[in-house]
Amino acid sequence: MSMMTNTLGRYFATRFVVSALGVFASIFVLLVLVDYIEMVRKTSGLASASPIAVAETSLYRVPQLLEKMMPFCILIGAMTCYLALSRRLELVVARAAGVSAWQFIAPALASAILLGILATVIYNPMSANLRELSKRMEAELFGAAPGGGVQDAAGFWINQVNSDGQVIINAARSEHQGVRLTGLTLFRFDTDYQFKERIEAREATLEDGEWLFKSVRRYSLDAPPIEQDSFVLPTTLTPAQVRNSFSTPETVSFWQLPTYIRSSESSGFATAGYRLQYHKLLAQPFLLAAMVMVAASVSLRFFRFGGVQKMVLSGVGAGFLLYVLSKVTEDLSKAELMHPIAAAWLPVLVGGLTGFLALLYQEDG
Repeated sequence: MSMMTNTLGRYFATRFVVSALGVFASIFVLLVLVDYIEMVRKTSGLASASPIAVAETSLYRVPQLLEKMMPFCILIGAMTCYLALSRRLELVVARAAGVSAWQFIAPALASAILLGILATVIYNPMSANLRELSKRMEAELFGAAPGGGVQDAAGFWINQVNSDGQVIINAARSEHQGVRLTGLTLFRFDTDYQFKERIEAREATLEDGEWLFKSVRRYSLDAPPIEQDSFVLPTTLTPAQVRNSFSTPETVSFWQLPTYIRSSESSGFATAGYRLQYHKLLAQPFLLAAMVMVAASVSLRFFRFGGVQKMVLSGVGAGFLLYVLSKVTEDLSKAELMHPIAAAWLPVLVGGLTGFLALLYQEDG
């Protein structure tokens, strides 16, 4: 019996992993196609944008988008796996052999936790690095002109005050968490807050005590535009302060988050977003396991009993409600109205307990 259970366990685990990875790959291809079409639309007016470069940029952007959808991939993959086993009557045979539902759910739970650990410690740093690489490629595609080419709607803003006045910097894109900026527009004011000039630059790099701008064009009220190869602007900002200001928690890898949290605390910046992201990544393996519990609670019904469609829709609805709950707790945590630990682990507890109670009622109720 022990050998049969181990064999069945490996079989159920393999079927679950194949289904989950199949859903993951399908959504990945779909997101790549959608993002590629959008990038083609944006670069249609750029002669220097080759199809290969556009495709690579889209390919590097998608892994971070797909990371947010990983719980739904596990949910749909687990539902697909168990519905296929039920349709083939393999679950009936397993039950007739004395294997309970808890025993053939356990391999999927263990596999989901393992996939979650790999997603946290390997996939998350990889997606963050690819996102930085995609930003660099976007800068090469859109940053040929002094104004930066196609720019985002809001971009990134920096306001700094020096001894000679105030400077407001707007950048279309940032790389390396703000240390390198592209598509820049500067507005300079004197000590009396009177407008002095507007400066456009292709890119800027934060060096020791200064911003170094390249491919500069300067506009003033009483003189024609002046073009310069470079322009130096003194600053008191440090790379650590700029990184904490520009980097969003989603673009920082799991291994770098503790350093960013300590750096933000020492610099006086808010750390709620970084703490929330850190605890969300820690809770990710258990969130995937909770999704397996939810999927099992709606997918183990035998086809001959009917009502499978309603059970599947209820599973999708439960996953959507968990997503809404996670977004609500995330917003509350970023507004410092909820502790990051509670915000990260509450969806895990709600999803896990919901699936566990539903399975307990079905199997032992």
